[in-house]
Amino acid sequence: MAENENSAAPAAEATEQTSEAASAAAPQEETPQPEAAPQPEAPPEEISYHAVEKDGQVTALWEMQGRKHIRTIDPRSRQGQEILRLYTSEHHEEQ
Repeated sequence: MAENENSAAPAAEATEQTSEAASAAAPQEETPQPEAAPQPEAPPEEISYHAVEKDGQVTALWEMQGRKHIRTIDPRSRQGQEILRLYTSEHHEEQ
């Protein structure tokens, strides 16, 4: 029986080493997970549109998110015309 007891001891040590290695590796795997989750603390800012005028003519529309310029829209395009139409209808209703 002494042989069986001795052979079981190294296996127990190997199990302990494996569990130690697994526990040492586990914190490293858990660290990136919180970083990958989106942070709901800062809500996205609203999209707004700004007309760029030159000599009384709208030459461009800027799509902005807060203070960040997202894209430039041609006022002659379908989307540009819709934005201008919406702005002019709102602008006339306020007066």
